[in-house]
Amino acid sequence: MRFVVAGAFVVIAVAVAVAVAVRSSQTETAAPAATTAAPATTTSTAPPTTVPPMLGNALALTDLDGWLQTDVTSLEDLRGQVVIVQFWTFGCYNCKNTIPHLQDIYAEHHDRGLEIVGVHAPEFAYEEDPAAILAAAEELGVTWPIALDTERRNFRSWQGSPAYWPRTYVLDQNGLIRFDHIGEGAYDDLEQTVAALLAG
Repeated sequence: MRFVVAGAFVVIAVAVAVAVAVRSSQTETAAPAATTAAPATTTSTAPPTTVPPMLGNALALTDLDGWLQTDVTSLEDLRGQVVIVQFWTFGCYNCKNTIPHLQDIYAEHHDRGLEIVGVHAPEFAYEEDPAAILAAAEELGVTWPIALDTERRNFRSWQGSPAYWPRTYVLDQNGLIRFDHIGEGAYDDLEQTVAALLAG
């Protein structure tokens, strides 16, 4: 009898262990589905609810060689608007890669008070000719105002050393810097900064 009772106990214990193992394995296979589904509930394209922090005062654009595609003669003319200021040159590969993203942001927000100023600071002599800049702007689809910084004075005064192509800033309606990014990328952050400033 003891053998039978002990055997029955072993059978029951094994059955319980198997049930626990099965339940445990079901929980582990369900968990990844929950964790992979979670990001979908937290992802949002809505603009941030807080205004981006102030990073400093923007300098004026001085000692320019003129402007293209605009009647604007200074950043002061754009006070009251949100302004993306990008230092670029038309021969720069990384600069070219940012243009489609700027085009999308411009199309989305220009009518709401956004302006873009492309500060063209040539790296090489062939990029200094205004006619070449205009031809490149047409080819690349750059339709916003272009400030000619041929001697790169503003390129250096805004950035210090080292200075970069491209470098993108966002100025608020009072001319304060609210976004600063070197190189390509951060396009969602750029657009969200613009949207938040326009909404504010």
